[in-house]
Amino acid sequence: MDIVGSSKAQRVPSAFFDKNHAQAVQKEPSVITVSDVDVVFNIASEQLNSLKEYFISLARRELFFKPFHALQDINFEVHKGEAFGLVGTNGSGKSTMLKCIAGVLEPSAGDIRVTGSIAPLIELGAGFDMELTAKENIYLNGALLGYKKQFIDEHFDDIVNFAELQDFMDMPLKNYSSGMVARIAFAIATVTEPDILIVDETLSVGDFLFQQKCEKRIQELVNSNNVTVLLVSHSIELIERICDRVCWIEKGRQRMLGPCQDVCNAYKKLQV
Repeated sequence: MDIVGSSKAQRVPSAFFDKNHAQAVQKEPSVITVSDVDVVFNIASEQLNSLKEYFISLARRELFFKPFHALQDINFEVHKGEAFGLVGTNGSGKSTMLKCIAGVLEPSAGDIRVTGSIAPLIELGAGFDMELTAKENIYLNGALLGYKKQFIDEHFDDIVNFAELQDFMDMPLKNYSSGMVARIAFAIATVTEPDILIVDETLSVGDFLFQQKCEKRIQELVNSNNVTVLLVSHSIELIERICDRVCWIEKGRQRMLGPCQDVCNAYKKLQV
């Protein structure tokens, strides 16, 4: 893998999710190129409850694994400034694909090229220490994203105000709800304009008002034409509102790639 650089919610206005924007970004250079990617996990044929059992089975040559193909032959490109979605049923490999792009996982075969800095919102709580306060975690998570302390100092109030958690900064994160953690994570990741923003179901844990706020912020990032958004969600309505193009991955295989509405319409027929 080659990485270069490092109730009912009101619908968000969709002026930027139109055909003109989709056509414009197609002329931009690719910032993510996924070529013939496979991901294979080896699953033990039997459950081993201790290291002792593991080494006994290993010594007796009784330790066997069966391959599980999480992804097979995945190919797509994402252009600068594009809002690109991944859809598919549970266990189809969407999150695995995002982790490969973010550099968390290494593909078993194929090549992934990423140009620019990545702000990943992949697993809720990743990059946080639940024993530390929210304030301490802002500096910790910011450092992991490559922000300098001076930058966090200058933007600390912006992060707190966006997350709307001013009264909870000195509370350990272990006492936060999942929605509150998502608020902090999204606020840190989007306090500046990353080259690539990766969002994996993070918005689904927040209340609908904060979801609207996040969608508006994503709208601002995409409108800047500087930020590429890669989104995974089980909410087809959210994908339809945000994305220019969509890749449908089903049971580890790429089933369809194309304009957002075409792919979403085909995917929804599977749901019926």
